[in-house]
Amino acid sequence: EQMDIKLPTGQTITTEAGKPVLDSLKEAGVFLTASCGGKGTCGKCKIIVKSGKADIQSTMKLTQEEIDGGYAIACKTFPSEDISIEIPKESMLIVEGKVATEKSEDLHALFNEVGADIDPYTERTVIQLPPPTLDDNISDLERVKREITKEEIDQISIPFRYLINLAENVRKEDWKITICRIHTEDRHEITNIFPGDQGKPQYGAAIDIGTTTIVLYLIDLTNGDLIDVASTYNSQIRYGDDVITRIVNATENNELKNIHEAVITDINELLDVILTTHDINRDSVDCFIISANTTMTHLFYGLDPAAIREEPYIPTANAFPVGFVGEIGINANPNVPVYSFPCVSSYVGGDIVSGVLATGMHRKEELSIFIDIGTNGEIAIGNSEWLMTAACSAGPCFEGSGIKHGMRATEGAIEAIKICRNTFEVEIQVVGNSKPMGVCGSGMIDLIPEMFFSGILDQRGKLQKNVSERVRDGEEGLEFVIYYGDDKDIVLSEVDIENILRAKAAIYAGFTTLLGEVGFTFDDVEKVYIAGGFGKYLNIEKAIVLGMLPEMPKEKFEYKGNTSVTGAYLCILSQKLRWEAEDIAQKMTYLELSVSNTFMDEYTSGLFIPHTNIESFPGVKAMLEKK
Repeated sequence: EQMDIKLPTGQTITTEAGKPVLDSLKEAGVFLTASCGGKGTCGKCKIIVKSGKADIQSTMKLTQEEIDGGYAIACKTFPSEDISIEIPKESMLIVEGKVATEKSEDLHALFNEVGADIDPYTERTVIQLPPPTLDDNISDLERVKREITKEEIDQISIPFRYLINLAENVRKEDWKITICRIHTEDRHEITNIFPGDQGKPQYGAAIDIGTTTIVLYLIDLTNGDLIDVASTYNSQIRYGDDVITRIVNATENNELKNIHEAVITDINELLDVILTTHDINRDSVDCFIISANTTMTHLFYGLDPAAIREEPYIPTANAFPVGFVGEIGINANPNVPVYSFPCVSSYVGGDIVSGVLATGMHRKEELSIFIDIGTNGEIAIGNSEWLMTAACSAGPCFEGSGIKHGMRATEGAIEAIKICRNTFEVEIQVVGNSKPMGVCGSGMIDLIPEMFFSGILDQRGKLQKNVSERVRDGEEGLEFVIYYGDDKDIVLSEVDIENILRAKAAIYAGFTTLLGEVGFTFDDVEKVYIAGGFGKYLNIEKAIVLGMLPEMPKEKFEYKGNTSVTGAYLCILSQKLRWEAEDIAQKMTYLELSVSNTFMDEYTSGLFIPHTNIESFPGVKAMLEKK
């Protein structure tokens, strides 16, 4: 018996009785987070059954409130007739497929522009050993070492664990073996020995572990091709939206092990989905490179982050020794190495080092600013001679967290908004041209200036009730209706607006405080590089009206996308660029904004639209006078 599952995007999937919703979605290329593999024990593959009957066999891990609201676990839900479902944003696992091939071209171009040779983090060498004879009777280990040194490698380290199966491995394919190794500064270390010729394929995973999202690139190490991209919400969100809450949960509530396991299962899932989709053998994944902020790096390794949040803010490590998959829990060959970007301080991590590397600002004479707008706003200022950096706690609102109808910039997200000044009609643009499901960071940055210029919002960010019927009383006070939906309206509440204003004020205050510290003004800046998930859709003019970005000529701004993962891509392919990243981390001077009076004053001034000091925004001032 066949039945339909209707998705909020308008897509309809035909399935048969007795098949769980999770499997039907998977076959249609819609992937949900399901770290237990569909056994019903993790509770992550949540869906909401909006209409139609289904046999729900387990509600494990769901709250009573969720059950009352129609939530179910997709792996334990069996449709008994046509149903329509909604997928909560945190359940989605996104695999880019065809989009990845476009990205691959851009990444190749960037790699060529940087001028590095392909010299990956791990290499495979196929070696034909001469079989032993009575005359040539050295041990298997000595035989392997002798052949490797013929490859012009002086210092070679072969850890004990490779002796266990060495006798079998060298004899299995007539004395032909494949050696995987990493090249550190002064020596080579063996990371795997396989029997026979297994020189190709050879893949590496570059992973950006953000506070809110995780992105994994699977890369062909022989030519730099990007095989695919997968991303998901970071499951650690259930232990707190921001790093501080997670540190408190890890240390005071003894959740460190669970928080560590949450991120590892996310990574395993992303890896699984790409390996399965492309039919890739797990043993051909040779290395992992991690780019993350300092706290996320600690939680990834399962290190105690307690001291990060207490003065004088000291991490366990800023530069991390090479770890191995088996020690960390990633589902790949246990001997595969894991490299993570060096961090600068407790609040400026490897993701910023990676980002600076990706922009190339550390190679240029001109003064540039780099800003990564994620859960925190991290800023770096400098050139080829010096780099200064700071972190301003922007909060995760631009990534959709903490905003009632906020979401990532994925299909269904409202990314651009215009409001008619006379009728207050709202015109929206949605990612993927599908049915709107929420609003992402770029949509929020569009919306507030539009509401401000329409008179719906005053300079302090307060909604004006009598201007348009779109302003109404909601659960959290006043709210503005962006989109009237069939089953739910998409709104921005006054509480949401406060969060956005706080975030943009922190970012702008970070710019001005850092520049002031080194004695420069915005006029001295040649380039502003913007990184972060939603920046692709970011309207620079609106971000200036909002008072998040400085008023500068538009051509000085350059959107760079997810530079954290781009930098990881560069480093996994080039030894030279890994050394360059380590050099960037050494060069960076960190400024602690939380103890800076200037920062607090600047932040308070920034809580208005665009700013208390309107003279810094002459263009916006002129627009207001016209209005």
